[in-house]
Amino acid sequence: MIVVLGELGGRDEYSLVEALKEGKIHKPVVAWVSGTCARLFKSEVQFGHAGAKSGGELESAQAKNQALKEAGAVVPTSYEAFETAIKETFDKLAEEGKITPVPDIKPPAIPEDLSIAIKSGKVRAPTHIISTISDDRGDEPCYAGVPMSTIIERGFNVGDVISLLWFKRSLPRYCTQFIEICVMLCADHGPCVSGAHNTIVTARAGKDLVSSLVSGLLTIGPRFGGAIDDAARYFKDAYDRGLSPYEFVEGMKRKGIRVPGIGHRIKSRDNRDKRVQLLQQYAHNHFPSVKYMEYAVQVENYTLSKANNLVLNVDGAIGSLFLDLLSGSGMFTKPEIDEIVDIGYLNGLFVLARSIGLIGHTFDQKRLKQPLYRHPWEDVLYTK
Repeated sequence: MIVVLGELGGRDEYSLVEALKEGKIHKPVVAWVSGTCARLFKSEVQFGHAGAKSGGELESAQAKNQALKEAGAVVPTSYEAFETAIKETFDKLAEEGKITPVPDIKPPAIPEDLSIAIKSGKVRAPTHIISTISDDRGDEPCYAGVPMSTIIERGFNVGDVISLLWFKRSLPRYCTQFIEICVMLCADHGPCVSGAHNTIVTARAGKDLVSSLVSGLLTIGPRFGGAIDDAARYFKDAYDRGLSPYEFVEGMKRKGIRVPGIGHRIKSRDNRDKRVQLLQQYAHNHFPSVKYMEYAVQVENYTLSKANNLVLNVDGAIGSLFLDLLSGSGMFTKPEIDEIVDIGYLNGLFVLARSIGLIGHTFDQKRLKQPLYRHPWEDVLYTK
């Protein structure tokens, strides 16, 4: 079938009238020409988006509808009846078997707005932040599943909290105590190291605590406290591959890489770092195995044959001993140990420890309340 919707003005519809009369169109035609209300206006009025207007009686909507009806088109009595005329024509074609109706397809329902669905509890928005170490949704916060009240009741210390938040498990007491010892031994190393110096200068410049602390922390790197991870990484690789101290050190030399954890500006064979000795003594008394530390000592023995100050420093001691802690505790798989070393957990010990000292330097300088100018840097550091 053909459905036509015309408008008053012009004579295009008459070409359809002629085609119907001449039998050129064999399909039923349902037509309506809009604009029948034009006769209600006393003056000529334009209709439609194209400014249609009747230029005479033949161009009126009534005349066109009448001509179409006389030519055989199905013309309703009004625009409101247009839909009914179309359906009746369609049904007649179906009854005569000229067309095969296609079942109507039910349109899909419009999805519910996400904000409404979230409010009604039907769906939840995608998670933007995931934490596997802490949870504050219950009656009390939990660290790695351990309620805060349990931490207090069992007398957990800072090392135990670090164990839960960093390693997501409760390590044996000798492990958490070793963590605490590392924090205590690395809390400060005097005012001349880069971190403390930057913190002092920033505090003297009148900056706040956070700014002073950050200025010191940002200097942490391979030459200042950031060698713990590298020491653990290289010592572990060399030991696991069965390299002798000679093969390890000379191999690093050929690559142009200094052995992390070896060497000190002040300490030497005859002036050992007391912190290293304390760490080694604790490990010998409490660790089930110190294979990595013993390997680091063997490397130290070889490097001392080259220079008197190529001793095992505190970074190397912590790095090698933490490898012994991870492997000897039996609580970590090999992939987990590799991940811990790779991510930078161990340098985190130095960052945590040195934050304590840097905050102390900030408070110290705030108490002195002396301006930064008129002092050489040594006086700034040591003036009381």
